[in-house]
Amino acid sequence: MADNSQPAEQYDEIWKQRHTAAHVLAQAVVEMFPTAKLAIGPPIEDGFYYDFDLPRTLTPEDLVEVASRMKRIKRDNFPLVRSEKPREEAIAWEEERGQPFKAELIHDLPEGETISFYTQGPFTDLCRGPHVESTGKIGVFKLASVAGAYWRGDEKRDQLQRIYGYLFDTQEEMDAHLARLEEAKRRDHKVLGKQLGLFANNGTIGPGLPLWLPKGATIRRVLERHIVDVELASGYSHVYTPQMAKVDLYKISGHWEHYQDGMFPVMKIENEEFVLRPMNCPHHIMIYQNDPHSYRDLPVRLAELGTMYRYEKSGQLSGLSRVRAMTLNDAHIFCREDQVVEEVKGCILMVEAAYRKLGITDYTYRLSLHDPNDKEKYVDNPELWERAEGELRDVFKDLGLPYYEAAGEAAFYGPKIDIQLRNMLGKEETVSTVQVDRHLPKQFGLDYTGEDGHKHQPVMIHRGIISTMERMVAFLIEHYAGVFPTWLAPVQAVVLPIVDRHKEYGQSVVDKLKAKGFRVELDARNEKVGKKVAESEVQKIPYMLVVGDRDAAAGTVSVRLHGGTDLGAIPLDDFIARLVEETA
Repeated sequence: MADNSQPAEQYDEIWKQRHTAAHVLAQAVVEMFPTAKLAIGPPIEDGFYYDFDLPRTLTPEDLVEVASRMKRIKRDNFPLVRSEKPREEAIAWEEERGQPFKAELIHDLPEGETISFYTQGPFTDLCRGPHVESTGKIGVFKLASVAGAYWRGDEKRDQLQRIYGYLFDTQEEMDAHLARLEEAKRRDHKVLGKQLGLFANNGTIGPGLPLWLPKGATIRRVLERHIVDVELASGYSHVYTPQMAKVDLYKISGHWEHYQDGMFPVMKIENEEFVLRPMNCPHHIMIYQNDPHSYRDLPVRLAELGTMYRYEKSGQLSGLSRVRAMTLNDAHIFCREDQVVEEVKGCILMVEAAYRKLGITDYTYRLSLHDPNDKEKYVDNPELWERAEGELRDVFKDLGLPYYEAAGEAAFYGPKIDIQLRNMLGKEETVSTVQVDRHLPKQFGLDYTGEDGHKHQPVMIHRGIISTMERMVAFLIEHYAGVFPTWLAPVQAVVLPIVDRHKEYGQSVVDKLKAKGFRVELDARNEKVGKKVAESEVQKIPYMLVVGDRDAAAGTVSVRLHGGTDLGAIPLDDFIARLVEETA
């Protein structure tokens, strides 16, 4: 049974093929394990999966057998026949055939909802559909892997086995997808992070709490210094705020009501309740409130590299891209109503400039709107939503930027612009955001004195230009496959003396480069220079400077680029000029 939350007209042919393939997978597994308990099996991007409670753990050989049975079911070309049952009869039928998960799903469906099933040959499954006409209509598929999954995503419920598969219309599309997977594997930031000595995870510290090693910390520091300089030049004031606060703060903001499940447990200190902050905005509100403001003061732009804590489930944690402690390039702008559009435009232009600097070109803008029918998730203020969403549309119109809209993706207090980057698998990830918020200023009673002498409520804009340091560095590792541009590389050059007598000159080269602010190392080990070059290649250092007798006599360095290009002997001052220009 899939979660078909989108309108029927949005179910395109490939979606229906992937949905049907999940049923074919379930039929094959039930043939192998007649006592299998079926959970859910939806189509997903690039393929499908199905969750099972099985009598034993699946092996790689089992997947081969399952795939073989699926191919036979496809050849049998069973038509998919829809049927319906009354609610209580459907529950009883699922219980009688030993399918408690299906019975639970039916029990939890809203009263009055149609209970439908799809039958293909001897196999019947609870499902809303739709599907292709028959099992023979599914495209080229390949089973990918088995993973653990909890029933309904609840770690306190049954642990299931999830079988993933890919499905495409043609073999060419499948081959292209598998090639992307191999390239993504080669660029995996978790693998490269270990190989390049950028970050580490430690079981004694705990999952989702990565350690930034010296080289990774260097990349992070360069990013932080760059973005802080940009923000200071753009009229932002940088602040520091505590990484915890009393629960009362988040009750006022509404985060306690809307986001409590994503927060760490409460700490009781001297009869008061504190919690690690899941976001920085309430703290910046307190700074705004610390002083009275006039219309002449606005906009007030407060920025912080603010560390936050979110209780991500252990199964969702991944390297630097999904963590429990993260530092966001965060800022909040407090402005007048007549300043909103221009301030949002300024934020978008900062994103554009930052992405150009980082070499990021494949991204899209998503206008994330609220769902007017969801009164629990979103603040119930239609006028607020209409105004804020209209302003963001005006921003895109004024800047002439393409975008698409996504209902149900807004923050609980206001719409947002999400900048969606594509990872190595072509999947979108939200990295940078800009949000317009009139709810929190109201919750906290924020005001400023207007030109008319009366009190007015400011508008609050939340924005993160380069996301969290963790997620951005993870993205950049994969984006560059670890071969960072020279300005961002943790080690920009390594000096390689050919033999011991060249170490003194090599050290003088290092000293001169460091005096100019470059990150350079001396490899003075008693190893052959060929081995040193090979190891520097593995570490993806942009420049390797080999020095010997001629270089020491002439004041040159023999320059080799990462990748093998040999530039030959270059006067040291000329090489420094090259680095200055390249990293400016």
